Formats: sequence, structure tokens, C-alpha cells
Amino acid sequence: MLDVKNVIKSSYSRIASKPAGGCSCSQKAKISQEIGYTAEQLQQVGEADMGLGCGNPTAFSRIKPGDIVVDLGSGGGIDCFLAAKKTGPSGKVIGIDFTEAMIAKAKANALKDGYVNVDFRLGDIENLPLPGGLVDVIISNCVINLAPDKLKVFREAYRVLKPGGMICVSDIVLLAELTAEQRSDEVLIAGCVGGAVLKDEYIAIVKQAGFEVNILHENVSISKQQYQGIPLESLLLEGVKDMVIT
Repeated sequence: MLDVKNVIKSSYSRIASKPAGGCSCSQKAKISQEIGYTAEQLQQVGEADMGLGCGNPTAFSRIKPGDIVVDLGSGGGIDCFLAAKKTGPSGKVIGIDFTEAMIAKAKANALKDGYVNVDFRLGDIENLPLPGGLVDVIISNCVINLAPDKLKVFREAYRVLKPGGMICVSDIVLLAELTAEQRSDEVLIAGCVGGAVLKDEYIAIVKQAGFEVNILHENVSISKQQYQGIPLESLLLEGVKDMVIT
């Protein structure tokens, strides 16, 4: 039986170990600008841009000064660093990634660029190393599609959020079902396609975890830009945890 998590960890460990994440600066900048990052933002984050996202959830998140923010699948740290500029020194950003090489790369980027309010922790997004009710905002960029148990990821997100907290996710969802061969293709699995689910199923999972869902944006053109025309889109959504009145 295919060990999906091992496939993903091996793939992203190789990417993290390559200079510039395995592609040129111009390639990364082109990909990142196509999915919503500005040239100014890319200049701010430097080597943390690895061209691995499918959107810019931080731009749509309602992060405020002083917030505690968590990034699910933080990679080289691009979204953490952009979030840290929004939280200011009174806030804190925690990046979670289960690939040791990515954590090391992100920590090096943070040290190099002087980010003191960002912390990177090794952990599985299906079992977050965080206490409940701690977090104001969760962001995630093209990562939850990789998780075998997406409902568990969103339930964990719901658990660690404060009442009234929100999650802003950019993720790959399918517009038509894949073949069995595509589902078992290790390149497609690591490339955010093989483990993706249909759009309606994804939205239903977020709601099942307890969130009130708002669809913020849908990018269908990403299919041709990055995914050889496979019927999919990048879905940007916001999930809000209900306020609890005591």
C-alpha cells in the first residue's frame, strides 16, 4: 500500500535541499505573481518564496496587530513572514511543517531576514502541536490537499482556534474525478493533485468540521498555468469558528 505521507515528505525534503527550491528566481516569481503575490511582497520575503503555493491566503486573511497566527504547511516561510508584518511585534506567527528540511530552511530564512516574532515547529497538520483555543487566525497555502485525512486537519484547526477565529485557505480542488492511475501517481500526489478531492466535497468537509464557510475566490486558470490542463482549480475560502457565549 502506498505510504502517502512518506511520498510527500521525501519529495519536499528534496525540494528544500535544492538551491532556490529547485527553480530559478524568475520562474518562482512568475508562478507566485500568477497566483496573487505582488512584486513588493516577493521582494520582502526573499528566499522564502519557493514557488510552491496556489494562492495568497494571507492577503485575504483578517490578521490584526497582536494576533496569534498559525500557518499549516509553512514550507520556506513565505506566508509566515507576510503574516508577521500584519501581526506586528506584539503578535506571533507559528509555522507548522512535517518536513525537517523545510523547518530548517524556514528557520534559516527567519534568522537571515530578522523575523523575531515567527516560530517554526515540526508537526503534522492532522495532529497540531498546539493547545486548544490559542489561535486567532490560521492560514494555509496549497497544503491541506496533501493530507490523507482532510476532515481531521480542519477539526484540528477548529480546536486550536479561539471562538470567532478564522481559517483562510488556498487549496487545489478537483472539478472532475481523477483516474485510479492518477490517484496512485507519486508525482501527482506530491504535486498537490493526486490527493485532492472534488470542490463540493472539500467545502462539505470544512463545514463538517464546524466552520461557517465563505468562498472568497476561485482560480480556474491555474489548471493550464501549472497543471497541464487537469480539471481543477485553486479555491480560496474562509472558515469562521462560531463565537461561544458563556
